[in-house]
Amino acid sequence: MKHSLRYPAALAALVLASLSAQAQTEPIKLGKPDPKDFTAAPFVGDSAAAAVVLCDYGTTNFQYNNNSFQLISERTTRIKILKKAGYDAATVEIPLYHRDDSQEKITGLRGTTYNLVNGQVVKTKLDGSNTFTEDRTANVRVRKFTMPDVREGSVIEYNYTVISDFLFNFQDWTFQRDIPVRWSEFRANIPEYFHYKMLQQGYHSLAVQTQSESAAQFTVHTAGGFTGGGLATNREAATNDAVTAHATHYVWAMKDVPAFRDEPYMTTSEDYLDRITFQMAGQQFPNQPYLNVSGTWAKIDMELLSSDNFGGQLDRGGFLKDQIMPLVAKYPDVQARAAAVREVVMAAVRYDGTNHYSTTASLRKAFDAHHGTAADVNLLLISGLRMAGIPANPLILSTRNHGRVDQSQPMISRFNYVLALVPLADGKDLLVDATEPMLPCGVLPKRCLNQAGRLIMKNSEQGRWVELAPAQRYVHYQQVALTMDAKGGLTGKVHEEHGGYAGADAREELSSLGEKKYLAQMTRPHSGWTVPKLTVGERENVAKPLALDYEFTQPADDNATADLLYLSPLREFGTEQNPFRHDDRLFPVDFGAPQDETTMVTLTLPAGYELAEMPKPTVVDLPEGGGRFICTVTAGAPGVVQLTSRMSLRKPVYAAEEYAQLREFYRLMLEKQNERLIIKKKA
Repeated sequence: MKHSLRYPAALAALVLASLSAQAQTEPIKLGKPDPKDFTAAPFVGDSAAAAVVLCDYGTTNFQYNNNSFQLISERTTRIKILKKAGYDAATVEIPLYHRDDSQEKITGLRGTTYNLVNGQVVKTKLDGSNTFTEDRTANVRVRKFTMPDVREGSVIEYNYTVISDFLFNFQDWTFQRDIPVRWSEFRANIPEYFHYKMLQQGYHSLAVQTQSESAAQFTVHTAGGFTGGGLATNREAATNDAVTAHATHYVWAMKDVPAFRDEPYMTTSEDYLDRITFQMAGQQFPNQPYLNVSGTWAKIDMELLSSDNFGGQLDRGGFLKDQIMPLVAKYPDVQARAAAVREVVMAAVRYDGTNHYSTTASLRKAFDAHHGTAADVNLLLISGLRMAGIPANPLILSTRNHGRVDQSQPMISRFNYVLALVPLADGKDLLVDATEPMLPCGVLPKRCLNQAGRLIMKNSEQGRWVELAPAQRYVHYQQVALTMDAKGGLTGKVHEEHGGYAGADAREELSSLGEKKYLAQMTRPHSGWTVPKLTVGERENVAKPLALDYEFTQPADDNATADLLYLSPLREFGTEQNPFRHDDRLFPVDFGAPQDETTMVTLTLPAGYELAEMPKPTVVDLPEGGGRFICTVTAGAPGVVQLTSRMSLRKPVYAAEEYAQLREFYRLMLEKQNERLIIKKKA
């Protein structure tokens, strides 16, 4: 029996046209570096770069082997090393997926380092035995190797092929790196039997994007239907068939991609890199119905709730029953009771810093060890809340360093965290997490402030997206009393408060360093300060701001003149520098939560001195009420000057289009805070 697919005449023309498209020249030939790559001239414009990707070329094709399809992904890369800081580019990591008894395999690994020595190109081959493997996750191992004899000026190239039986794990392609990329190209040939969703992200345009059709013939074994990929099979009474099918040939390429630049206040770089990702949507073979293999939220709900490591753990916290049940009568208010249950769980199991949405063992094991992952802690929390009569359900999410979740693409792999959602009588949601003792109940850890999470319900129609909005702000308040002597020396008394997320950060740092080191670090930016003692208040009460009180002295400058003194008091207690150094930014500024900083300084001048000039007040507003900075200097009692600086950023996230205004906002604020008071002796 011979299966062949028939096409209309118009499509036949596309098939013929695509044959020449697939025969197009490859952008790189292994073993043939361009002689110009060994000279300095082509890299004059890369003075800031530590290395440059000259070409990164990959292909993915389907191969029919042993009655099933496989993915064959090949990659060839050539890089120029410009500085020692670029040596990291010579270490390569290849992720390999594995599950049960099947695993992705590498074949044909080759590599060469080229160095120009006394005018001659010297080659050093990669020894394939000098590679090692490490487990990255439960299903991913990473194969690593480092190119040999790498120096400044080296050109390195390597090539390998990954063979995969996991058709759902189609290779993604990232065009952008942390070093400039001259040319990055990816080609894929996908048979008509397989349907993938292709998602492109990033901020740079493709230099090439083509799609064409071609013919491919497979010799297969069929029995009343077509087999393939291990996803839909029928192995009864197999016969040899020759099947001619059409495939779609894709080409994507980018040219002169700038190095990705880490910026302050951003989530993971994976959210912003120029890349294409693939998700299998379905498959259809001859004489078989279409099989939808893409996930749905209802399917994810069912799989999670039926999993022993997720849904199976939600009612296995009975070992806490004696501690939790008395809370029901003691706390009739649901929010107060939820907070009390959270305290019990935090005392029983400490978060170990590992993020998962499901357990790796059991809640009992985590309880016995007194530590566990986010899933161990928060699934135990849900169990405890339910035991206390609170209708809690799991909310899965992706943390900020794990990446954004595309709500239109149901993929459980995009999640890495779980916490508890408690519906309140007023229709609002109480989000409860038991991993951070430094935060009060109902305030999410900063790592969770990443757009939205998915509520998992037995009735999938009740599942929904829940906004992960910050329940508190970053709040920093300083009240300073300064006294200046006639030579410019200072004594000061400072009351400082860190509230909201700033309070959690300060408490964590204080706990980690201890008071002595914390004080030393706090005063390090202040030249000449002597601080004998630090008093800490509200250290354990996380519902209130952490309070710090201290006094300091700062001796006068020996060269100070008695008639004219200068002082910038707000600079001593304000922001040190503008965090936004670059002229432009392509992606949002994500603070996570709104910010408020207030500094109030009362300055007592030396007897017989006064301000030479009263500085003018300043008000800086961001567009559409996005933020405000106010600075005033006023005269109080005779010889006393009062300075007030207030900065409020009212949004947790500012779009890239708002970056220029935000950067200018900071510039004007720092300019005002750095302004010097001129203090003169009275005539």
